Amino acid sequence: MEIRSESVGLRSEKLGGLSPVIPRKRLQVWFIRVCSSILVWTCLVQLVAVGELWHPRFITNLTTRFSQIAGPLHVQVAVQPPPPLPPPRNYTSNGFLKVSCNGGLNQMRSAICDMVAVARLLNLTLVVPELDKTSFWADPSDFEDIFDVRHFIDSLRDEILPLFNKSKVLHFNRTDARLANNMIPLELQKLRCRVNFQALKFTPQIESLGHKLVHILHQRGPFMALHLRYEMDMLAFSGCTHGCKQEEAEELKRLRYAYPWWREKEINSVERRSQGLCPLTPEEAALVLQALGVDKETQIYVAAGEIYGSERRLAALRAAFPRIVRKETLLDPLELQQFQNHSSQMAALDFMVSVASNTFVPTYDGNMAKVVEGHRRYLGFKKTILLDRRKLVELLNLHQNGTLPWNEFTVAVREAHEKRMGQPIRRRVIPDKPKEEDYFYSNPQECLCEANNCDDLLGRGNSNSSSVP
Repeated sequence: MEIRSESVGLRSEKLGGLSPVIPRKRLQVWFIRVCSSILVWTCLVQLVAVGELWHPRFITNLTTRFSQIAGPLHVQVAVQPPPPLPPPRNYTSNGFLKVSCNGGLNQMRSAICDMVAVARLLNLTLVVPELDKTSFWADPSDFEDIFDVRHFIDSLRDEILPLFNKSKVLHFNRTDARLANNMIPLELQKLRCRVNFQALKFTPQIESLGHKLVHILHQRGPFMALHLRYEMDMLAFSGCTHGCKQEEAEELKRLRYAYPWWREKEINSVERRSQGLCPLTPEEAALVLQALGVDKETQIYVAAGEIYGSERRLAALRAAFPRIVRKETLLDPLELQQFQNHSSQMAALDFMVSVASNTFVPTYDGNMAKVVEGHRRYLGFKKTILLDRRKLVELLNLHQNGTLPWNEFTVAVREAHEKRMGQPIRRRVIPDKPKEEDYFYSNPQECLCEANNCDDLLGRGNSNSSSVP
């Protein structure tokens, strides 16, 4: 109608500003055309509504083509239909597997993938997992508060059938480190990947806000996600107090003793740091990023909870990189209100941003760092800078005591990380020391290549591990 209105205006100008004399017959033709258009669009809308019920895949392609032509018409249609559901697997269940996960979001995520594989191996029906509500984070979230439970059930119906009810149950009340990283049948390794990369989808509320965060960041240019794991729980339970005041170190120790399930109480912070077992401090992270040549104007998203010491400890990082942002600074407080006091749901937002970032830099190789690393490998080996913390502590000490000048420090830091950028690499296997070998979820190589091209993609030998501190 707008185009027709403009053409009438143009004709008026050609007639010297006089109103054009339009024959009655032409008005009737226009009237018929308008009515016909309205009728066609009404039929189309009805067709969409019926088609969504009966033939969603066929009608989606049709309506997508129409939406590209029509433009202004606002019809709610599914642009990308979900993939067809796999047929249910025909098997006799030996009973039910109930799992009570422990730990933070990403530890529980990996555990759920393992438990699906265990259920498949033992021919058990998996009960929708229970999430940890008693750990340090005290997050009251249930599985369905974080993950899309219907999608989880539907996408795995050809492997196992997750249910809410239970009977004749095998119960795992702790789910960390239940499956080995290696020497697992290929079909089970691929099942672990399928759960991790496809079945475990966040709820629509988390997905929507996570995508909004990523969109905001991309609008402002390329960005780095810095997983700054300098948080109270990490420092307390690792015993890492480098850079803390004396009263802060005592507070962290009291917290460690307050949790009886944390077995290691007396920890030598200096020794642990020298072994590369501590997260980098914000001040150390600033120096390392500068040494790696990160531009001062780089947009850096801090993927973390509350930094221990708050803004005081972030001052050096902000001075080095003024474009530091966090979800709390990018979103309206009302948008985050629904996730307050739900640390796993907040961590899910950081997870989405970290996976989508142009570059990901974890300052500690905890569960989130490892799972994000694996996702980025799965998405095409996106750049992930895997910091060699043991080497960095050595270099930082030399630089800060005046032994190693800045120029030599930067050269040494860059040389140490040339092959630690998330390139394809084989997972390191140590049969007698499984806790020291590479984590399956940080490098799920069985799911990154086909059998006939793995040697070409990953190399024939075992290079330096991507998960060495």
